[in-house]
Amino acid sequence: MKEQLLDSLLRRARAARARRVVEKYPGCVMLDIGCGHEARLLRDVEPYISRGFGLDRKASALNSDKLTIIRADLGTRLPFDNESLDVISMLAVLEHVDDPVAVLKEIRRILRPEGALVITVPSPAAKPVLEILAFRLRLVSAAEIAEHKNYFAKRDLERLSAQADLRMLQHRYFQCGFNNFAVFSRIPSEPAVGS
Repeated sequence: MKEQLLDSLLRRARAARARRVVEKYPGCVMLDIGCGHEARLLRDVEPYISRGFGLDRKASALNSDKLTIIRADLGTRLPFDNESLDVISMLAVLEHVDDPVAVLKEIRRILRPEGALVITVPSPAAKPVLEILAFRLRLVSAAEIAEHKNYFAKRDLERLSAQADLRMLQHRYFQCGFNNFAVFSRIPSEPAVGS
């Protein structure tokens, strides 16, 4: 599948931000949700991780010494043990999801207590621009933009993350305010009464 030029530039900008987070977790176990059919982010950060997993409904299965790509949909229970991953990335994925809170709760389940969830997602300001770029100018994938179900402002991400027991550690708008970059951690579980 050939990427549109602008899609490639936007993907690389998102990946560069995610890579900076991964580099803070040397030797980590990482999951890239929505890794794409070539798992480019995982291949890019491979020197910094001990093990990497990619999950995508369009991906070709791969199993090497360090990388495993799983072809699967996001709407099901993720095939990972509780608290088993150090870094989880989800770049340009949450806008495609029907139930973002359910997905974030499932991510929280598999994220280690000191781990990081890295998300990029378009802001509401991006909607008309992306639609023009996709449907009129054909500079980005029309199929991808047609699948967008949501656009998120910072306050939306704060609300969703709170519902999933995640804490926003960092947030920035980038690409002229059309994209969100955010990093989250788990909110520690309350100890059981009488423990």
